[in-house]
Amino acid sequence: MKLKELNFLFLLFFSTFIWGQNESANNLVVDGNESYNQKEYIGAEVQYRKAVSIDPNKTEALHNLGNNNYRIKDYGSASQRFFQTQKSSDSKEEKHAAFHNLGNVYMQQKDYTQAVEAFKNALRNNPGDEETRYNYALAKELLEKEKQENQQDQQDQDNQDQENQDQDKEGDQDQDKKNDQGDKEDPKEKGEDEDKKDGKDGDSEDESKEKPKDDKPKNPEKEAKGDEKKKQPPKPKPGQISPEQVKSLLEAMNNQEKGVQKKVNAEKVKGVPLKTKKDW
Repeated sequence: MKLKELNFLFLLFFSTFIWGQNESANNLVVDGNESYNQKEYIGAEVQYRKAVSIDPNKTEALHNLGNNNYRIKDYGSASQRFFQTQKSSDSKEEKHAAFHNLGNVYMQQKDYTQAVEAFKNALRNNPGDEETRYNYALAKELLEKEKQENQQDQQDQDNQDQENQDQDKEGDQDQDKKNDQGDKEDPKEKGEDEDKKDGKDGDSEDESKEKPKDDKPKNPEKEAKGDEKKKQPPKPKPGQISPEQVKSLLEAMNNQEKGVQKKVNAEKVKGVPLKTKKDW
């Protein structure tokens, strides 16, 4: 997008005083243009501002000051200068150039609505300018694209809001169901369940209390030795016959009796007469 450069030639002077002012302003504009062409934008701005201070309605100074602001990306100041230029000028050529450059400022600021209007006003003053027509079409296309993106963003936001509302509604319904179930629960049944639970706990505690201790000896070896001591007969007191001695005496007497009985039986056998055969 190119800026419209204007060169003005003043041939008429109405009075000596007016001529002197215009000559001074014109010289300042010329000096400013030289600095601008050398990309000395600070020096150029100084000269253009001096010219405007001498003649606030000097359109070439306002327009060129706007161009200088545009080059240093001071778009706010540039838009003001171009607007002042088209307002102060009666020339369609000057108005066309001012609106064209004003449209470029809005394009840099991505204000496509204002850019479309600025290029449209530029074409009203010069319908045959192809560069302005191209910029106007481009601004319209970008503006339409921006509207579609905004609509899509708004639709996505609406869908997200609706989804959030549905989730909140489902959450409220689930909470209401839980509350209803809690209200319908019979407190008596709940109490009985707690009593049963308490009863079970009590029984288990009683069982644990009544459960006999383990009968197994803690030390089997010591217990076995104790049993052997219990099985051993008590030692006889002095002067008494022990059970083992009594048993031995009885067995000896029994054996002796058996021996006597054998002898008696043997004697009986010897004394029995033998039978003899008859003498016929």
